[in-house]
Amino acid sequence: MKKVLLLLADGFEAVEASVFTDVLGWNNLEGDGTTQVVTAGLHDRLKCTWNFTVIPEVTLDSVKVEDYDALAIPGGFEEAGFYNDGYDSRFSKIIREFHEQGKWIATICVAALTLGKAGVLEGRRATTYDHPTSIRKSQLREFGAHVVDEQVVVDGNLITSCNPATAFDVAFTLLEKLTSSENTLHVKELMGFTRKS
Repeated sequence: MKKVLLLLADGFEAVEASVFTDVLGWNNLEGDGTTQVVTAGLHDRLKCTWNFTVIPEVTLDSVKVEDYDALAIPGGFEEAGFYNDGYDSRFSKIIREFHEQGKWIATICVAALTLGKAGVLEGRRATTYDHPTSIRKSQLREFGAHVVDEQVVVDGNLITSCNPATAFDVAFTLLEKLTSSENTLHVKELMGFTRKS
């Protein structure tokens, strides 16, 4: 079984979290059956950007990185407090531990900034929220990342993306890395993203 830790910060985007639970959940039931998602956070109750409360399965202080195969982090809104958790030293520590063990780390949109804060993007290709009015790409550069103009960027074990619209692409990319391209195409077809002719 490939266990994925879904790391949630207060103020996370619910839709960005749900793509990981859905894609990897579909794989568990209808794909090769090898993926399991475990939700985690710094607190025993978390609020998403749009205010509903989520109860993670575990708190971060009980997580052992060696029990997991990958880390997934959805982005969120500064106004909802996302960076309070996302830039917390405990959040950064778990990211560094996954990175040091060479495990896959997938982020959506501004969650790439949590990787930058953790110090794992120095000299690495990455992207983050790319709207022309946003400061997020320049912030990512300040963390030493080589910011590129691509929707989804894979550099070594790190997956980053440029906006919420890329969420499913990131989840499917992670599924492919954990399983296979054939299995991922099968799950995509079952979920209606592709149709066999």
